[in-house]
Amino acid sequence: MRGKSKKKASLSQADFKEALIKKALGYDATEVVEEYVSSEEGEVKLTKKKVTKKNVPPDITAIKILLEDNQTSIEDMSDEELEREKTRLLKLLGESIEAKEK
Repeated sequence: MRGKSKKKASLSQADFKEALIKKALGYDATEVVEEYVSSEEGEVKLTKKKVTKKNVPPDITAIKILLEDNQTSIEDMSDEELEREKTRLLKLLGESIEAKEK
């Protein structure tokens, strides 16, 4: 367990934000399950390998955290700033959809 806690401690604020953005947008994950059997000679052999691709949908809680973390409150934004933010979010959403279609 100590190795894992050290790894977590070495993550930067940017790493956490990147992970939160990934969770907020959703992503595709590959899960590999392997089954091994030990022979009479003590040799370990792979008998089954199952690879599953999963789609993790966008997470509303992560979206809320990102919106709350935004440096400018929506109420305090001008019409121009709101329009820029809308364009930025639509572009980000479009890129996310394109990446999933590939």
